[in-house]
Amino acid sequence: MLHFLYDFLPVLLFFISFKLYGIYVATVVGIVATAIQVVATTFIKKKVDKQQLITLIVFVVFGSMTLYFHNPLFIKWKPTIIFWIFGIVFLGSQFIGSKPIIQRMMEHLIDDKAALAPAVWKKMNITWALFFVILGTINLYIAYQYSTDTWVNFKFYGILGSLLGFSFIQAMYLSKFLKEVKAHE
Repeated sequence: MLHFLYDFLPVLLFFISFKLYGIYVATVVGIVATAIQVVATTFIKKKVDKQQLITLIVFVVFGSMTLYFHNPLFIKWKPTIIFWIFGIVFLGSQFIGSKPIIQRMMEHLIDDKAALAPAVWKKMNITWALFFVILGTINLYIAYQYSTDTWVNFKFYGILGSLLGFSFIQAMYLSKFLKEVKAHE
């Protein structure tokens, strides 16, 4: 849970900065916070976190365009681009490598490594890929149809709530299969 909160610290700082100072200050704060997060993680773990690095690169590119063109629409695209990249990576991992990415990310959390059939991991992986594509699409809809204030609220509450809710649903799905394995032992 602490890792989850750490990952959302730049989002929280972006949200607070937006509420206090507006979209352009929030954009700078978000870029700086994400850069500090990448440097801190690299220093602590002695390796670069690829998800954070992708987020930083997209944030710098779209945040810079927002600041240069003085148009908040660019920064509104950032979550969509990140979610779509993650969706493509998850989908691609179905065909590249020995295990889907969700299995590589979560397998260490399960006591019995052989507990889940490859089909379960693949189904979860596809579900996450679709979730990211849908969430990115919803973000664009909110970005184009509603005010910047509404979009920032959606980015903070809606996206965070969706990720937490979907993670909970996935955990429940996983627990079903883990209980079945325990019952057969």
